[in-house]
Amino acid sequence: MLNTWVVAPTCLPLVRRRCHTCSSEHFRANGKFRVNAHHKLVDAWLLVLCMACGETAKLTILERMNVRSVPPELLDRLHANSSVLAAELLLDPAVRRRNRIALDWDGAWCLDTSGSDDLDGDVVDVAVRFAAPIPVRPVRLIAEGCGLSRAEAGRLLTEGRLVSAVRLSGKVSGDFTFTLKR
Repeated sequence: MLNTWVVAPTCLPLVRRRCHTCSSEHFRANGKFRVNAHHKLVDAWLLVLCMACGETAKLTILERMNVRSVPPELLDRLHANSSVLAAELLLDPAVRRRNRIALDWDGAWCLDTSGSDDLDGDVVDVAVRFAAPIPVRPVRLIAEGCGLSRAEAGRLLTEGRLVSAVRLSGKVSGDFTFTLKR
């Protein structure tokens, strides 16, 4: 029987970017936006706060775009300071590349293994699904989900008793399956 685990975000990840005031590298996004209109052109930024000094930085979302080319639903969500929109934009690779930022997911995700009753069998098949592209080490997920230490999960991997089509030694952020042979 195939068990399904889900890796889901619990909160917004931290933004990794250097603060101009205190040289800290972590910012917190709270879902606030700033929208500025210049006649027929509009700019929009996602505001992030430095974790060390509280300085505000702006991540560019829209820059000098014609108001008519922006979907009205997007403008409404920007004006409403939608935290769901903030999460969507932080996950957008184009926004991250444009603003030269990275995301720090430490402590911002959880592993849901509900419904995995037969993890004590000789052969366990598990499908891991990601609700968001969260980079995680598969060995860490397997150790946490099966109640093993990371060293023991690593030992099972080297012995060939932990098998998957994806490489389990690096980081993954997409769905994968694995088989554990005890």
